[in-house]
Amino acid sequence: MPEAYIPIFLFILVAIGFAIFTLMVSRLVHASRINKVKLEPYECGIEPLTDARDRYSVRYYLVAMLFVIFDVETVFMFPWAVIMDELALFGLIEMLVFLFILVIGYVYAWRKGALDWA
Repeated sequence: MPEAYIPIFLFILVAIGFAIFTLMVSRLVHASRINKVKLEPYECGIEPLTDARDRYSVRYYLVAMLFVIFDVETVFMFPWAVIMDELALFGLIEMLVFLFILVIGYVYAWRKGALDWA
């Protein structure tokens, strides 16, 4: 019975050995010249204008939450679309209720001005 686990232990040993080997090689090969440009935070090539710890507008977080909510909507719709034939009319009505609730939330956010980009 223990000999059945030998391939697993061998795989773990090779994975750990590979990780240690690559870390050691990268430590030997990397350039260690430090200058002011390398110590600056990277912001897609744009010069940083303010401190990274500045306050953000609540509108930024609101848009992010709306994105997450409507992204989760698609996660729930995909399995439904895959087995739509098995669910028949009950599944269709259930998805329409789900979409109606999401549309109500979308309209509410729109009327509150959450989607205004000004």
